[in-house]
Amino acid sequence: MIDILYQDDALIAVNKPANLAVHRSTFVGSADAFLIDLLREQVGGDVYLAHRLDRATSGVLLVARSKEVAAALGEQFMNRTVHKQYLVVVRGWPEPAEDVIDYPLPGSRETGPRREARTRCRRLATIEVPIALGRYPQQRYALLLAEPESGRFRQIRKHLAHIHHPVIGDCQHGRGDHNRLYKQHFGCHRMLLHAWRIRFAHPLTGMAMEIEAPLDDAFAGLLDRFGWALPGGGEED
Repeated sequence: MIDILYQDDALIAVNKPANLAVHRSTFVGSADAFLIDLLREQVGGDVYLAHRLDRATSGVLLVARSKEVAAALGEQFMNRTVHKQYLVVVRGWPEPAEDVIDYPLPGSRETGPRREARTRCRRLATIEVPIALGRYPQQRYALLLAEPESGRFRQIRKHLAHIHHPVIGDCQHGRGDHNRLYKQHFGCHRMLLHAWRIRFAHPLTGMAMEIEAPLDDAFAGLLDRFGWALPGGGEED
């Protein structure tokens, strides 16, 4: 069953699990299941994606009950009036603690034209673990709050790799040695990127909406193990 965070006659907000493809595409290969199909069976009737998350990313995803609502939500995303916050664990301790990564990115094709892309990042917590890897006897990791101001393909993952603080568990843009460390020492087998909160206007009523997706056991367990706490609800960043 897909975890439904909010539902009315116009839209549904779900907590997408990690490693579940949203829909069929050339990027996900021959997946056994797709979120959009599972949700259609669960709620009965048609559903339409308002936006997308990478297969490896978890968190809040908006789904419309009609094409018209999907288009209205899509317009908010296009106009950048939707505020998204992601929780992400990265290698190293990014400096400064608050920064904006301003680095143009291509679309789904790396050879395509690059377009402006900006991601705000704030360091929430850090840790140094006594595990030797390569030439370092200890490893540093950080929990970040990432807020993409644009919506390019794999933007957060590419931006963090660009500043040499890749997302843990990212097989395409990350570090294989650190990904293996998390599997072997922490039993973590997912990419540590989670769409945590989303703020938008209800497409029919205009009411301000804020939806938060709780972390799964793997992500939450890691935060508990590291002694990392999340910021309070409803704060403006």
